[in-house]
This record gives sequence, structure tokens and C-alpha cells, in this order.
Amino acid sequence: MTRALRIVRAGPGVLDALRTALSGGPAILVTSDGARPEDVPGTVSLRTALVVESSGSTGRPKRIALGADAVLANAAASESALGGPGQWVLALPTHYVAGLNVLARSIAAGTIPVAVAEGPFTAAAFLAAAERLDAPDRFVSLVPSQLATLVADPSARVALARFAAVLVGGQATPATLLAEAADHGIRVVRSYGSSETSGGCVYDGRPNGTTEVRIRDGEVQLAGPTLAEGYLGDPALTEERFIHDEGLRWFRTADAGYLTEEPEPRLVVTGRRDDVIISGGVKVALGAIEQAVRELPGLSDAVIVGAPDSRWGEVPVLVSVHDADLAAVRAAVESVLGPAARPARVLRLAELPLLPGGKPDRLALRALVVADSA
Repeated sequence: MTRALRIVRAGPGVLDALRTALSGGPAILVTSDGARPEDVPGTVSLRTALVVESSGSTGRPKRIALGADAVLANAAASESALGGPGQWVLALPTHYVAGLNVLARSIAAGTIPVAVAEGPFTAAAFLAAAERLDAPDRFVSLVPSQLATLVADPSARVALARFAAVLVGGQATPATLLAEAADHGIRVVRSYGSSETSGGCVYDGRPNGTTEVRIRDGEVQLAGPTLAEGYLGDPALTEERFIHDEGLRWFRTADAGYLTEEPEPRLVVTGRRDDVIISGGVKVALGAIEQAVRELPGLSDAVIVGAPDSRWGEVPVLVSVHDADLAAVRAAVESVLGPAARPARVLRLAELPLLPGGKPDRLALRALVVADSA
């Protein structure tokens, strides 16, 4: 059996469309302009309530089919992990899973989210939205760059300290930024997950609800009620990434990580398994370098990408909108990751190309770095 797949334009109308989809109405795919992509079917399986298109930050975009049960299970687990229901500021695009999660949590809580005005994200725009909240318990979901913008603003810091929790996900958050937020009384909760898990399902390294985490051959794998049905129109990829083992259905994240042992098991994600270059015959994890560099003063926005090199094959390159002391960066990285991980050079840009969800556009950045290498 099937149901209609409705295309919805990102914006105010998504909340009602999602509520209808979760209660058995037409499934929805939210796009930035409301146009139906040519290869999207008019109907989907009856179990599918929501189709989310991935950002394609490191590869071709994928369309993930989510069931209503999965979306609502994620919302319920999030509510429990955060300490109860509340009202949300919507600061993320509604055609990506993080923004849709805010809407789903609002539907589950019976509250109306307040959206930040369209346009560049600023502290003033956030404060204007926060002032319109009328519930005592308030929440917001951000990417690290948005959190950095707010922590740098005195008025926004005061406002954030009144929030029950500030979810931050999408990419690794520098420890220095987390510490600064904590110093101002801001409760930051680090969220890990993806569209394939209906969004964040691991908070601060601990699985939400009945989510299970395991590591197989260095890969993070997740199981539980929030898993997607699969990839729309791509059964081969669905079979590859969603596997059955030990009586459970697992999603292979393609992320590298490990579980700590004491005082309790916690997930630590170290980067993408495919985000590795071979430099002089040595495997170099770009995500680990990026995490180390972002801990350095003034480089919380840094992105590390690989670039071709006639001598070493490939080398890591640091991209930032800020000036960086290459010698100091190389010394700091070598001290924790070894000499092969040292960035070969710095490419300073006026601004970083970003995807609509706020993540760095790594494909565009690599193209810029390759062009700069020529």
C-alpha cells in the first residue's frame, strides 16, 4: 500500500504539513523552494511519513524515508533526555532533519515554536525570537557556528542561560566553545545522529531512550526505534547501510568512533571513516586534525580538507576566515596526532561556503583548495 508524497516549501507551512503527515495524511518532502524534483515519485510506501534529503556535504545527496513512529520516537526520547517538554526557538532550516526535529518535538509537546527571521543568523535575530517565547521551559537547536555567534554577544549569553537546554549538533563543537558557554551558565547538550536516525539520538555520548550503540571495525553503528525505513528509490544502498545482526536492525553510520569504559560507556565520534587521506604512506584522519585545530584560539571555524601534493600524494590544508600562525598550528597538531597530520598550509577565505543547514560545504572547500594548489 502507498500514500501520496506531498512537496512542501520550507517555511511556516511545514509545521501543519508535518503534523498531518505524522497523523496518517500525505507524506511530505520539504524543499527550499517547494518545487518537486524530477526524480521524486508521487507516492511512497504507507509506512513513510517524511522524506528528508541529505545535505550531500561529502558525497551525492540521498533521500531518507522516515516513518511516523521513528520521528515521534525520536521526539519522545529527546524530551525525556532534556528533562521534559517545552517551547522551541526554530533557528535551523526546515528542509533538513535538525529543523524538522524542532517541529516534531513541538508537535509532541503541544507547543508552538518561534522561528528566527529569515536571512543571516545574528544574535539580534535570535533575541527577537527568544523574546516571543511564552513557556517557562525553552529550548533551541543550533550548529556550532550559531552557538559561537551567540556566546560572543553579551545579551544573547544572558538569554541562552535562561534556556533549559541548548542542543548543538551537525559537527564537532570545540571544547573551548563548550567551556565558554558553561562559564556563562549555558547548558549545552551535544547531539549526535543523522537523517537516517530521525536526527540526534545520542546526547553527550549517551544513547537516548532505547537507542543502542556499538562499534564494529571502528565504525559507529546505531539501532533502535528511530531508524529510517531506508533510502527512497535506492534499495541497494538501503541494504548496504541498514543491516540485521544480533536480532536487531542496525544503521552503519560510516563514522569512526569508540566507546569509553569509565565511569560509564559514552560514544566518542572521531570523524568520518571515509574522510581519510594517505600522506606519505600514512593514513591521516582529517576530522581528528580539524578537532585539534578548532581547540586553538581564534580557529573554532577551521575546516581541514585534503589536497593533492606532488611529494606526499595528499596533504591536509587548513581553511579559515581568520589568520592562522601555521608554525604554531603545525606544532600543536603534531603534539597530539604526529607529524603526518600537520597542515601543509593555510587558505584564508573571506567567508566559508556553507550548506543551508549551516555545515561547511566540504566539496566546495576542496575545490577551492585544489584550485589554490594549481
